[in-house]
Amino acid sequence: MSLPWRIALYAVLAAVALFCGQRFIASFGRQMDLAAQRYESLEVTRAEPSPPPETVPAPPDTNTPAAALTSTQEVAAATNVSAAPRRPASTSAAGAKTQADNAGGGLKGVYGAVALVAVLALGLLVGRDVSGYLTHRVHREIYGEASEPEGDPEYDEAERVWANGDHLEAVRLLRDFLQKKPGKLHAAFRIAEIYEKDLRNPLAAALEYETILQYRFEPERWGWAAIHLVNLYNRLGQEAKAEALLRRIQDEYPQTEAAAKARERLGEPPPPAPDEAVPPPSEGGQFHLPRGFKPKKG
Repeated sequence: MSLPWRIALYAVLAAVALFCGQRFIASFGRQMDLAAQRYESLEVTRAEPSPPPETVPAPPDTNTPAAALTSTQEVAAATNVSAAPRRPASTSAAGAKTQADNAGGGLKGVYGAVALVAVLALGLLVGRDVSGYLTHRVHREIYGEASEPEGDPEYDEAERVWANGDHLEAVRLLRDFLQKKPGKLHAAFRIAEIYEKDLRNPLAAALEYETILQYRFEPERWGWAAIHLVNLYNRLGQEAKAEALLRRIQDEYPQTEAAAKARERLGEPPPPAPDEAVPPPSEGGQFHLPRGFKPKKG
């Protein structure tokens, strides 16, 4: 992926994560406020006094006149009507509010899921770019930064093309640079690295390392480049070539750390330590014996 597309993808993922995260937090806060309000209203309802018991009218007295009886029945009927339970007027409004709250809760889950996916994708992209940068830096440290053509316009152009994601074009430019300046082995190492890390082609990378090992340079660097080629051989299933190269490392450069690694891979013991130097004879051709020892008489 080219550099402008990577930057655009970073911006889009960051914006999506920020927007959805803010909406998720806001929706969650609203639901918490509504829950607190419901709890408070429930507490208030429990604290209200219970309504008075319903008044039962007394049986009519037979001695009461008819007019008085009629007025008494009207009063009782009015009392019963006023004491009947009333249905809350806000029942429909409360139902609509509950539906809105449920819809908000569903959107809250969607916002949270989208924000999580965006953050994970952003983390993967950042990890990939950072690991690629660190790999490149470590490769330069191992295989010699001094041989890198610093400030060379052709090499810088190849690196710029590589940064834009056009890896094959970067390889072509590096080959052109290497043909003009064959002593700049860092370009050859860079080609092998692009084949291995970016193009995922271990066979092409192994061929590049085989070409590199035809040159003679510092023994330690040569040995570690050979160890890297051994790893590529193992990935390709070419164990015979890997073993032969390990033996070549320990035979040609036995005192290097790469040779010690090769012996470890082969399961061979380290070379014996050199014998202690014999002290030179003293004047007159006689050795000085430790105190308490005498020369043997002939």
